[in-house]
Amino acid sequence: MRYDIKAVKIYTKSGDQGKTSLVSGRRVDKSELLLEAYGTVDELNAHVGVLIALINSDGLIADLQKIQNILFNMGSVLAQDGYEMDRYPEVKEEHVLWLESEIDRCTAELPELRQFILPSGSLSISQAHVCRTVCRRAERRVAAVIADTSTSFSFVLQLLNRLSDYFFVLARYIGHTAGISEVVWDAKV
Repeated sequence: MRYDIKAVKIYTKSGDQGKTSLVSGRRVDKSELLLEAYGTVDELNAHVGVLIALINSDGLIADLQKIQNILFNMGSVLAQDGYEMDRYPEVKEEHVLWLESEIDRCTAELPELRQFILPSGSLSISQAHVCRTVCRRAERRVAAVIADTSTSFSFVLQLLNRLSDYFFVLARYIGHTAGISEVVWDAKV
């Protein structure tokens, strides 16, 4: 499905005073919780792009590009402000179920996790952990929006929760398939 938008002008100067427009046209402060939420989702999408650049598995790249599209949909959902909700892409239960199946698929190939591990081992492993932590921040930001506005973003919070789990498992999976040992947390340092 393709969504056509009007030609986008890169700079409008309309945000120079610390305000921006939502899809609905409503002007809001750039410090508003909603903007922090979808800005963090956008940041996560950029980090996923870095992860894509670091790996060489066509299958994982395809999965991560799917995730990027889902994240773009999510940003769109958050930016809608309840405006013409049926005109824009959705975040659906099927996205959550797909992530769960990917987590299960990767986990089936991994050794059982019995200790806490550090986010390290290689650049791609570490970047998957960066994606995980930024995803957790996005989840907290969306939860704050929901608490502040009583807005219900169907499946957005659930998807972010599952997505952070996916990035944790993906980091382990990348290391396992590359033969890189996990670095175990040493609390006695």
